[in-house]
Amino acid sequence: MPREELDKMQYVSLKTLVNNMYSFNQFYHNRMKEFGVHPDDIKCLDDIRKLPFMNKQDLRDNYPTKMFNVPNTEITRFHVSSGTSGKPTLVGYTRNDLDTWTESLARAFTSIGIGPDDILQVSYGYGLFTGGLGAHYGAEKVGATVLPTSTGNTERQIELMQDLGVTVIACTPSYLVHMIEVAGKMGVDFRRDTQLKKACLGAEPWSEGMRKYVEDATGARAYDIYGTSEMSGPMFTECEERNGIHIPADIMYVEVIDPDTGEPCADGEQGELVVTMLKKEAFPLIRFKIKDVTSVNREPCACGRTSPRISRITGRTDDMLIIRGINVFPSQIEYTLLRVPQVAGPYMIILTRQGGLDNMTVQVEIKPESFSDKIEDMVRLRAHIESELKKYLNIAVTVELKAPGELPRFEGKAKRVVDRRMQQ
Repeated sequence: MPREELDKMQYVSLKTLVNNMYSFNQFYHNRMKEFGVHPDDIKCLDDIRKLPFMNKQDLRDNYPTKMFNVPNTEITRFHVSSGTSGKPTLVGYTRNDLDTWTESLARAFTSIGIGPDDILQVSYGYGLFTGGLGAHYGAEKVGATVLPTSTGNTERQIELMQDLGVTVIACTPSYLVHMIEVAGKMGVDFRRDTQLKKACLGAEPWSEGMRKYVEDATGARAYDIYGTSEMSGPMFTECEERNGIHIPADIMYVEVIDPDTGEPCADGEQGELVVTMLKKEAFPLIRFKIKDVTSVNREPCACGRTSPRISRITGRTDDMLIIRGINVFPSQIEYTLLRVPQVAGPYMIILTRQGGLDNMTVQVEIKPESFSDKIEDMVRLRAHIESELKKYLNIAVTVELKAPGELPRFEGKAKRVVDRRMQQ
């Protein structure tokens, strides 16, 4: 669909949404009045900038259901966010909301060639977390056979992957790295012993370096999958071109803003993602600040789709670490580490404060074949990793080398940062 038609379609949906929220949602009615804006002021798509932002705190302040736009009798399902900090947020879905969620993922899976010939193993968590059920119903919609393994019991998951000829896996990148390690201990080679062809990885930031590591180890082609509990859950993926995550224009309107000023960023410029859900009934969102860091590309994709694309999520505005005045994202550290051949996947970031100065220590595992009992070899490797990190981050970092298997593994979202500064 041409850009002009996309804009027209989105404007009609936005106008309907704003009228509905102003009329039936007490919170957003009051927020609009507070900012001196009325639905009649929205005369074109660009006028969305007149509308106030929503944020996570709004959801917490209105917990559990004060933000809902329909009575409980119309709620089909609840999910609770898996947020790594703060009070979880409750999300409600009407039947139509669930259908839209499923349709979005079905389109995404179709764009990367998933269909009736595939067996898709869902190794996201099921239950209150949205990841498992989202991928599950999207896969069934396109005719794929679903293996709902959830997380944990990793050896059994690998056995089932082999026995049933699984062709696609959906999970966090950190859990797939864990599976690769466990498989190695079992004597299983993903390339030789499985039929895995695709991996849909998300729920946490990951880098191109991690993509290469996973693809080299498994022989599967890895795709970025994106969504948040507030949106509905995982909803969007890259296409076969892998040049950005496609956002269906009939489902969501995306903006990228400067997190400090709230002003829009130019296309291609990184900033904070802001989303407006154009079809949600139970839990509508208008200009919701996701806190994920990305950029938007509105040019047509080489695959032929004209929907906007967002770039790989590089971190979160609230995950940003400020070390001696330097902004650092964990994804930058991961990217640098995975360029060092001797480094395995797992790492931890430890923040401390001494004499009023912040210090960052990166604990990193070394591959078994690279681990040496010669002290001089380890000292040289540590110095090399510290040099690479300083070159990329513009800050001195202390590196601690760890033996294979020494650092914690994560079946859900990885928690890579331990901040001890407030304790010192």
